[in-house]
Amino acid sequence: MIPYGRQHIGEQELAAVAEVLTSTHLTQGPVIERFEQAIADYCQVEYAVAVSSGTAALHLACMAMELGSGDYLWTTPNTFVASANCGRYCGARIDFVDIDPVTRNLCPQRLAQKLALAEQRQCLPKVLVVVHFAGLPCDMRAIAQLAERYGFLVIEDAAHAMGSHYEQQPVGSCQYSAMTVFSYHPVKTMTTGEGGVVTCRDKILSQRLRALRHHGVTRDCDYFDSSSHGPWYYEQQELGFNYRLTDIQAAIGKVQLSKLDRFVDKRQQLVDRYDEAFAPLPIKRVSAAGQRIAWHLYVIELPAELDRLESYLALQAKGIAVNVHYIPVHMQPYYQRQGFSVGDFPACEAYYASALTLPLFPELTVDEQELVIKAVEELF
Repeated sequence: MIPYGRQHIGEQELAAVAEVLTSTHLTQGPVIERFEQAIADYCQVEYAVAVSSGTAALHLACMAMELGSGDYLWTTPNTFVASANCGRYCGARIDFVDIDPVTRNLCPQRLAQKLALAEQRQCLPKVLVVVHFAGLPCDMRAIAQLAERYGFLVIEDAAHAMGSHYEQQPVGSCQYSAMTVFSYHPVKTMTTGEGGVVTCRDKILSQRLRALRHHGVTRDCDYFDSSSHGPWYYEQQELGFNYRLTDIQAAIGKVQLSKLDRFVDKRQQLVDRYDEAFAPLPIKRVSAAGQRIAWHLYVIELPAELDRLESYLALQAKGIAVNVHYIPVHMQPYYQRQGFSVGDFPACEAYYASALTLPLFPELTVDEQELVIKAVEELF
């Protein structure tokens, strides 16, 4: 089977892991700090805090914003459930903003309309999690203007977008947000096996994130409540979690980061080849000409005359492991029990009904991609 996504691990990653395994630290060691600094440098941002997963990063970002019971978190329904669950972990209520059918990202116009109504009803969100779906950044300038007007905080869920740029700045620079969250799951544009990072520009925020990932514990005497203590002393100042990344994972990530631009270039070449092949077909695709996009996914939308299930099964039968991204979050049973229903977000539901994700990863060969293209053409 040709998978829809697959990591690239080479000799450099193996050597980096071996070096850590023979060192004095497997976790909480110096490789973590070097990895964090490398991410901060790449993203052109002051601080990067490494954690155990993208979901952990989202959770800690919400906690750092002091999101809690009685607050609202809004996000897009076209995402993995973690983008909404992070708010529920903090006791917040969740709502969604429908997508722009062209970009498949959260729609700024629909957001503006919903905010105006929420202001009248006194139920404005405290946090908005925007998701850069498939690697394509949202319209962050427009969203930031709304955030300033209505007083909510913005977290960028850039799990798909490590290596993407917005207005010539790397995603993660937090130009229009308080924090940006990355995931380094194996199918993403770079990997640490599992893992994630939160980037931000605020020193106090970064310190809180570091404490929260380590049980809420600090060894920094500047923050101690007690003035009498020995060199062994530490304080738990709030309830945190064990969301630490290991040095083993950080070593992989640092090597992967050095290859990221090459990965992004290869993904763009593959996307260009798909676009050229599918141009004559009645397939809806996303175009991002002139932008540097780290395409995590290549999603096509099938025309109404093609049954999505039959197409999915036909491609699977030919050895092509297509996928679907995503089942709208509000259609999940858990969120249905929170009061959401089918029909609430029609643009997202219409997109979902016809979406198929095709294979896209740096080691996809020309011959494999030709098999995928031919198989899709045969659906017509």
